Amino acid sequence: MNRRPMSLALAAAAALVLSACGADEPPSSAKDTIEGAEKGEGAQKESPSAEPSKAAGRPEIKLPDDVDNVFEGWKTGDKTKDAILADVSHGINATDYAITQADPELEAVKFYHQGQALVEAQDWILGYKKDGLSITGTVRFYSPGIEVFSKNSAGVTYCSDESKGYVKDRETGKADKSDSSDSSHILYSARVERTATGVWQTTELLSERGNAKCVS
Repeated sequence: MNRRPMSLALAAAAALVLSACGADEPPSSAKDTIEGAEKGEGAQKESPSAEPSKAAGRPEIKLPDDVDNVFEGWKTGDKTKDAILADVSHGINATDYAITQADPELEAVKFYHQGQALVEAQDWILGYKKDGLSITGTVRFYSPGIEVFSKNSAGVTYCSDESKGYVKDRETGKADKSDSSDSSHILYSARVERTATGVWQTTELLSERGNAKCVS
């Protein structure tokens, strides 16, 4: 069984977002939404997992040894875009760390999420906790795309491959390694906003499992 995708209930809305992703220039209304995120240029084919920033005030995130998030091509060479992608990756790690700790109120989750994205992330983490589940294995995040709307807002899209990431029983530690399929690939679309202290928080997040853009 693959890990549960966040915001799966919003798949229909995500489809509307995806329809705008291929446009050369998003409509003006998209500047205030997450629509229109375009694929970043200069991305490397492979890159190591993003490391947590050492900046003062940022919470420590340490995933268990059996959990690994790999971020491929999350370097563009553009300072602003790389800062955005770095904070998005920290938010992903924060959520997974909270799942392993069974703690929806973990400070790192609140640090990298705000608004609707925070509510959904906490609900998602709570679902694992109530079901007595955690996560294990490796998830690959790739094909990031980014559109900077203003100095304080941007849209980001990215894919994930959960074929080697699993849920596990928290009590027994046994992982459910059901066969993977195209449904192991998920397309995410996010809106991020910059705080006064310079942190790019995810404020909206949509997902669609099995989207053709993420299936190789």
